[in-house]
Amino acid sequence: MSALVATSASAHCGACGADGGKDHPHDIVETAEQAGSFGTLLAAAKAAGMVDALKQKGPITVFAPTDAAFAKLPKGTVAGLLKDPAKLKKILSFHVVAGKVDSKAAAKAGKAKSLLGKTLKFSKTRKGLKVQGANIVSADVEAKNGFIHVIDTVLLPPAS
Repeated sequence: MSALVATSASAHCGACGADGGKDHPHDIVETAEQAGSFGTLLAAAKAAGMVDALKQKGPITVFAPTDAAFAKLPKGTVAGLLKDPAKLKKILSFHVVAGKVDSKAAAKAGKAKSLLGKTLKFSKTRKGLKVQGANIVSADVEAKNGFIHVIDTVLLPPAS
């Protein structure tokens, strides 16, 4: 995993104007809150008991599905998951990688191990970078404890 640690991205959350992870005043949870498009993800993290993990010193990288990504799931799926914290934690852990992984490092490595222990695979297309088939619609959003990559689909871990 250490081969994926990023050193040169310069995106910022847009809400506060900070640029650069060490100088960024907000952690991943605060950055997601300020973005305004991750309400479902944040509710899921709370229900799964993962908020503290996303606020830890890190660094960590989160592949963050938007509210629209959660809305693409079959009707009733989100409500059901919110009532099943263990299953929800597995799904959310599949969206998190230890280390600060920028999009260039992810593309170069082609894969990274999620906190769930399952491998996330990255692929380059003409439209940009994908993770597990989900489009990364905004990459390298910095927080003081890592990166957020905004994705358009909820990632479901492989069965096993």
